[in-house]
Amino acid sequence: MKLNADVGEGFGVWSMGDDAALMPYIDMANVACGGHASDPLTMRQTVRLAKQYGVAVGAHPSYPDIAGFGRRPLPIPHSEAALHMLAQLGALAAIASTEKVIIDYVKPHGALYNCMMDDLDLMEELMTALARSQFDIPLMILGTASHRAHTKLAERLGVSLLFEAFADRRYTPEGRLQSRAIETSVYHETQQILDQAEQIISQQQIVSSDGSRIKIPVDALCVHGDNQESIETVKSLRALF
Repeated sequence: MKLNADVGEGFGVWSMGDDAALMPYIDMANVACGGHASDPLTMRQTVRLAKQYGVAVGAHPSYPDIAGFGRRPLPIPHSEAALHMLAQLGALAAIASTEKVIIDYVKPHGALYNCMMDDLDLMEELMTALARSQFDIPLMILGTASHRAHTKLAERLGVSLLFEAFADRRYTPEGRLQSRAIETSVYHETQQILDQAEQIISQQQIVSSDGSRIKIPVDALCVHGDNQESIETVKSLRALF
């Protein structure tokens, strides 16, 4: 199991999170590539930072919605959403190639990630676009109780999957991420995050908001590191790993 985090989410002179402090403690970097945040200079800087610490680089594309940070579902055709994913993946891959870095996987961001998990047709469209592209890389999705159906779809389309879990997010009884609109959806207490991480690592299960336990497949554990307090939490997670 690998530890991953969303990085490169600045834009121009504005920065979000301390990627330089975070990068030494993670295995996989989900790099924003223009849909919800980032620009060419930020992408290059983030790729260089990942290369410096031997961290795998993944593309983190979203709906084209910088103003909403990619967290608003857009009413566009699934095929168009897939094209935006490929365009952002291609932009990051081109910039990374100048640093002799390859893209190892793709993980949709925000609303695109959540909509993909809610809508199997959208997931299929994203998988199909990825399979038809030049990028022979895995698609990272949320590990849920429905993982067998997701695996079967991916196998039919010729795409490999990476299953992800979240150390700092509350889960619904259906095994999905609870909406950020609900105040308690993001954990901030270090011990609470570590307890959930330990449960995921040792038992590959999560405890949902109603107390039920759900078994999930996990290849990668995601944590957010966009403030100094969370950097300390990531250090503790690294020690737990």
